[in-house]
Amino acid sequence: MVNYGVVLIGFILSILVKMIMGPWELFGLFIVGFLVGYMAKEGVLGGMINAAIAGALGGIVGGILFIILGIFFGIAGLIIFGIGGFIAILGYLIYYGIIMGISGAVGGIISGKKR
Repeated sequence: MVNYGVVLIGFILSILVKMIMGPWELFGLFIVGFLVGYMAKEGVLGGMINAAIAGALGGIVGGILFIILGIFFGIAGLIIFGIGGFIAILGYLIYYGIIMGISGAVGGIISGKKR
């Protein structure tokens, strides 16, 4: 059910969306989720699952990058960014997973079921 090649592509694209798109991040996540769902060619459920997994992995890495940023501000910054980063990881995990899961389901509908 999980196509790891498609999930890897979606993961990399979700990280690029986080780094490049800035205020247009939501739009970029919809596009990436749609592409992952379409490339999975497993219907609605398969597209949603593959896109949600790719988005969740991208969200985790985005939160970890936020924590690493705290290293540059010393121990106090690491503590503050560490606590904030943990909350950011949970937030990004939910945000990326939901947005990409919905658009992945749409991509799965359009691609149809592969048999």
